[in-house]
Amino acid sequence: MKPAPSSLAIIVTGGGRGLGWHMADALVQAGHRVLITGARDTDELREACESWNAGQSQPRAIWMAADVADWPQCQAVADLCIASFGRIDGLVNNAGRGMLEISQTFNTEPALFWQADPQGFRNIIDANVTGAFLMARACVPHMVAQGFGRVVNVSTSQVTMVRTGYCPYGPSKAALEAMSVIWAKDLKGSGVSVNVLLPGGAADTRLLPGSGSDRRGADGNLLSPALMREPIVWLMGRAGEQVTGERYVARLWPQSSDDEQAAAAARSPAHELPAIM
Repeated sequence: MKPAPSSLAIIVTGGGRGLGWHMADALVQAGHRVLITGARDTDELREACESWNAGQSQPRAIWMAADVADWPQCQAVADLCIASFGRIDGLVNNAGRGMLEISQTFNTEPALFWQADPQGFRNIIDANVTGAFLMARACVPHMVAQGFGRVVNVSTSQVTMVRTGYCPYGPSKAALEAMSVIWAKDLKGSGVSVNVLLPGGAADTRLLPGSGSDRRGADGNLLSPALMREPIVWLMGRAGEQVTGERYVARLWPQSSDDEQAAAAARSPAHELPAIM
């Protein structure tokens, strides 16, 4: 296993806002270079990179509009990262679609599966499951060839995986976690790690209906997306070199502890399969 470079080249899908923006921003502040993506060409992507690159002699952030459910576009993201930064060291599979594809009131009224729009169901699975695979398929061969890499898949709580009215969002994340376990085993000895990171509850993002004080999770609470900052830097950095096949809950990451103690506190018990029951 090769040691981690001091400055990594990391792709963060869905990096223009919410969890993705906070993770990308934390990685840039830690000295890494990032390529952020979004499904559409938006000002959010452009403005984020402009702010990160301000005053820098060399760009430390670039962006690309790309649909992770489209294989050629995933390949194009990997190609751009290599062309711009010379390598791909990390992939954060954060892009995804939520239950708004099915219902505008799913957090207050269960969206029963037999009433779900078939295309909305397909959109969620395509983004959350197939999209994560396609991005990994485009990036991991480069990581294996260089003997180093990090893949972090962004998941959800086990309660949400089986929550009434949360099909197919919950099951899509259960599938992502099962894939993560398999990928970590497939990559054993390659120098490429695969781990899962999740907020640990509903986070204040646009996957939920409403805005401001009107936005809330199914339990009435919201977590700050900023909870993801310290865990993602640790998972991508030198401290995470020996960690693979693990699951970390950002809500449980103590802010006052050193990184190793914080990671231990946030690590879920090991399971061969996601503990969704």
